[in-house]
Amino acid sequence: MAFKGVDYYGIEELLSDEEKMFRNAARGFLEKEVEPLVVNAFHKEELLNMKELAPKMGEVGMIGATIPQEYGGGGANYTQFGLLCQELERVDGALRSFVAVQSGLVMYPIWQFGTEEQKRKWLPQMASGKIIGCFGLTEPNRGSDVGGMETVAKKNGNVWVLNGAKEWISEASTADFALVYARTDEGVKAFLIPRGTEGFTQTFTDKKGAMRVGDVGTLALNDVKVPEEDVLPGSTRVKHVFACLNQARFGISWGAIGAAMSCYETALNYTKQREQFGAPIAAYQLVQRDLVNMLIEITKAQLLSYRLGRLLDAGKAKHQQISLAKKNNVEMARMCARTARSLLGANGCSYDYPPIRHMGNIEAVYTYQGTDFIHTLILGQDITGIQAFTRKL
Repeated sequence: MAFKGVDYYGIEELLSDEEKMFRNAARGFLEKEVEPLVVNAFHKEELLNMKELAPKMGEVGMIGATIPQEYGGGGANYTQFGLLCQELERVDGALRSFVAVQSGLVMYPIWQFGTEEQKRKWLPQMASGKIIGCFGLTEPNRGSDVGGMETVAKKNGNVWVLNGAKEWISEASTADFALVYARTDEGVKAFLIPRGTEGFTQTFTDKKGAMRVGDVGTLALNDVKVPEEDVLPGSTRVKHVFACLNQARFGISWGAIGAAMSCYETALNYTKQREQFGAPIAAYQLVQRDLVNMLIEITKAQLLSYRLGRLLDAGKAKHQQISLAKKNNVEMARMCARTARSLLGANGCSYDYPPIRHMGNIEAVYTYQGTDFIHTLILGQDITGIQAFTRKL
């Protein structure tokens, strides 16, 4: 049964024809080309072949949607990008993660902080899916504390020498190059490191309970030499890192809606068909309560992300508003996955149904791109004027 969408408040009427066409094209592509591959791959922890899929995704404008067309991007607005992330995560969170990393964490900083030569070199190839990038920020001992990163870069003439490690990196083992952040005497800088560079190793992390069809792994840097021409000159401060993260966090707020929609639709259809004690279980009050709660929270999240998209399109969004949407919508998706799993009974534990898969994936999303606690403190500081991130002990 083709997915029709969940839209209790008529949000469809607020979308332009172009936005709806963009979403529908993404939905059709994913249902035909990708969705049939996901279930078995998730069960076996087999990676989707992004080297094969990425060029197809590039052809339909899924990679670098908001990057200007002059650099190979789609020139789309943020609402379109959000709708794309919704459709991707409805199928699987690893797909949304792939697109969000390519578009928001690798292409965006090159576009915003790179030289014209760097933009021309990397962006069109990424947008077409011909090459894949990864974003190296999180470390074994540093996650939310970005300013305390331990990866360092020392300048030696016209070359930078990098040492350190990055962990839980999407597309780590398959990426053709990495955009790695390191601490320098001049501030935090971003370095472009091609695959095969001496001292640079890329490894896959297996035995995961989440994002099992996605490439997640580790980057190790041992005296890696990077020429000055492969340093992003405009990215020199921690705030530039967070500008990239905000792109991905916005996408997550929409992606979480997609996962929740999948869980809700599965639970609704299942409870209308599953009979116990002579009636469909959807006829029982407690089941209807759970379905209604899911619908209410999905609708609230849709309105939240829709408004945020319009604010970003108008250049008026604050990063705290992005934090609110990420925090709220991921928690909403956790609830929907948990509730749907319960409504399906023992079948809810089977990979034949999507809730248990979304449940695992959304647990990863609950942590990355800022934990729930971190977004709480971002909002707390904004409304009180008091930061609560650090304590003097």
